[in-house]
Amino acid sequence: MDWKTLAEALFGSDRGLTLDGELLHGEVALDDEPLTVVGTTGHAPIGVRLALAQARVVLDTVARHPGRPILLLIDTQGQQLRRRDELLGINRAMAHLGMSIDLARRRGHRVLGLVYDQALSGGFITSGLIADACDALPQAEIRVMRIPAMSRVTKLPEAMLTELSRTNPVFAPGVENYVAMGGVRRVWTGDLRAALRQALADAPTKDRRALDGAQRGGRRLAAAVMDRVLEAP
Repeated sequence: MDWKTLAEALFGSDRGLTLDGELLHGEVALDDEPLTVVGTTGHAPIGVRLALAQARVVLDTVARHPGRPILLLIDTQGQQLRRRDELLGINRAMAHLGMSIDLARRRGHRVLGLVYDQALSGGFITSGLIADACDALPQAEIRVMRIPAMSRVTKLPEAMLTELSRTNPVFAPGVENYVAMGGVRRVWTGDLRAALRQALADAPTKDRRALDGAQRGGRRLAAAVMDRVLEAP
């Protein structure tokens, strides 16, 4: 779904969103309550400029509109693979974006991520996966690493990883697998405005990803390991 169609479904004709290159941002109203929207479109690669621009929207909201909910609209091919961005410190820019979202959560803003098209790699990790909750549309494409890249990193054969991906969501892309792992809370179908309303109303105040993953059977050990670490003397 393109962002204009999505915005129409969520907010109606008076959208209040601005497109600056690949950056989406603006103030909209849901049930007459203001909501900050920030995100990307066009399968945007997240480089230094785009990461800092998104962080600025989040920080401006924290400074000027205490407690206002923030909706992250996610469509990214991951981090910008360019020498210029590496030299400028893309790792620090993306960390700054993630820390800005975390600050908003700590200051009482409900922060919700919505993957409406594509979510890959670091561009997803430093946005939707840091929100209070991340939801997705059913046609969205989600993955952190392709199997060939995973094979190069882990030094495991592609055939082995492909076989593992058939039964283990950790190795497989797709919305359903990320729901099973707890990375995606739920999939929106039907009335998208009603889905957004419900998502904001029951956004968790504590991170439930590991617990959801354990309960859904897609990430069985993370929650137990975290509990053991917290209980350690």
